[in-house]
Amino acid sequence: MPSSNKQTKYIIVSGGVISGIGKGIIASSTGLLLKTLGLTVTSIKIDPYLNIDAGTLSPLDHGEVFVLDDGGEVDLDLGNYERYLNVTLTRDNNITTGKIYREVIDKERRGDYLGKTVQVVPHITNAVQDWVERVASVPTSDSGRVPDVCIVELGGTVGDIESAPFIEAMRQFQFRVGHDNFCLIHVSLVPVVGAVGEQKTKPTQASVRDLRGLGLSPDILACRSAIPFEEGIREKLSMFCQVSPKQVFSVHDCESLYHVPILLRQQGIIDVLTERLKLDKLTYTAEMRSEGDSLWAQWREFARRRARDLDQTTIAIVGKYTYLTDSYISVVKALEHAALNVNRKIKINWVEASDLEESSMHKDPLKYHEAWQHMCGADGILVPGGFGERGVEGKVLAAKWAREHKIPYLGICLGMQVAVIDFARHVCGITDAHSAEFRESCANPAIIFMPEIDKTTMGGTMRLGSRPTKFQDTEFSRNSVTRKLYGSVDEVHERHRHRYEVNPEIVAELESKGLHFIGRDADTGERMEILELENHPYYVAAQYHPEYLTRPLGPSPMFLGLLLAASGQLQDYLNGEDVSKDMDTKLKM
Repeated sequence: MPSSNKQTKYIIVSGGVISGIGKGIIASSTGLLLKTLGLTVTSIKIDPYLNIDAGTLSPLDHGEVFVLDDGGEVDLDLGNYERYLNVTLTRDNNITTGKIYREVIDKERRGDYLGKTVQVVPHITNAVQDWVERVASVPTSDSGRVPDVCIVELGGTVGDIESAPFIEAMRQFQFRVGHDNFCLIHVSLVPVVGAVGEQKTKPTQASVRDLRGLGLSPDILACRSAIPFEEGIREKLSMFCQVSPKQVFSVHDCESLYHVPILLRQQGIIDVLTERLKLDKLTYTAEMRSEGDSLWAQWREFARRRARDLDQTTIAIVGKYTYLTDSYISVVKALEHAALNVNRKIKINWVEASDLEESSMHKDPLKYHEAWQHMCGADGILVPGGFGERGVEGKVLAAKWAREHKIPYLGICLGMQVAVIDFARHVCGITDAHSAEFRESCANPAIIFMPEIDKTTMGGTMRLGSRPTKFQDTEFSRNSVTRKLYGSVDEVHERHRHRYEVNPEIVAELESKGLHFIGRDADTGERMEILELENHPYYVAAQYHPEYLTRPLGPSPMFLGLLLAASGQLQDYLNGEDVSKDMDTKLKM
């Protein structure tokens, strides 16, 4: 096993031509392939925006805000890293311009620079390098091993003004760590244009020229395109970008993102990385190699299932950010992971919550009827989290429909709160029940503001991160579906992101009518964390976000339950039957 004072290898992933080109998937796929060798891997995402973190960013502007165990609100790419690499990252694995500048300015105010003029070079660039080196040495897996490789994704596009200090920092960093410990993967675009669909290399050539002008030369070119390389394209890129043909990789559109690691491995990226970073000089045990081989066999089977023509299960996601599906990327991945682990293909019906409301029927009847048709035609309903009043009544209607028609239902965060509001109104007779988030003067609030939360400061002030939830010692809880899905444990740790919670004053009335709060916070026992409805095939909700801990080979129990119930396999699974008995390779569940 490598010693704790070994030199970590660094792989930098930059992007050119356009933003959103797929750097995160390339970085995650590269890390996964290195793990299949038995190496330990960690990841860092550099975001050049001035925000301290992603917590105050709109999902419609920047996609999902991902939450880590330590409560860090970070870019959605860190979710990809955790899912692909099966690691646990911290807020320090996400570097932003705001964090770096705050650290340097704090040092200047303390007098740490001893009167020197504080500048971008060397102070900002040194701060970036120091941060990367510090975080790269922190273990991220259960084994506690110091990472062998750290993958650093440079957000933004080469040439952006805001990313210039980070490019310069990496230029200096290559000399700090040494040639054999630094590898640069540049992700670029090879567009297909014209009536005949000809691939063009000029954008990539220009991007590499810009990168080299800034002092960095790519060791690997990962070229995104709609189709595989045409004849001569690899050689042309090699000639004009000054890399050998074996270092140019075609990352064309695949059947799924889970096939990207397979695509890269088939083209020989492991051999290129091994040669460039001298990975064969690292020492690791036979057990580590065996773990890597097992991981690769599992991953190939998972990707194979994704490509197979499996029976389809439809889930309606009733949300308020459905126009940008990246707002719910962890929810989508959790559904995919659960579906493939139970031998099903997932189909998602996106339903804008506000389109379900009565006002929509008068405003836009077509959207209203389409929304109801998509929801009613689904095998299961999922209501995810969200902020703000828009669409809340539509979510309440979705929870009501699932409850009354015994449709499998999973509510997350706000999805749990609307389930409580519906039950309080229509079963308990509290007709004016609502959330204090949307009706501050509500006479009978079913959802209240958490007393310790700051109402004025927005960033980082919610109940964030991993918190323990204790299953209640009641007969219903002991026999509940949710508890069985979690393996009949007494306590679970899941990640939270909320300011409001179920009003404990109405819990007794709700439970007396059949809505049981089987999980509560382990600290006080007064916060409702998990609910389950009696006499229903699957009506479950959680105040926490189970989607944050899903893994391709380890789906979230709550999502697994939803897919099992929606596909008619739940009772078989709970009875111990193998729901994937016709598969050649078994996935670890």
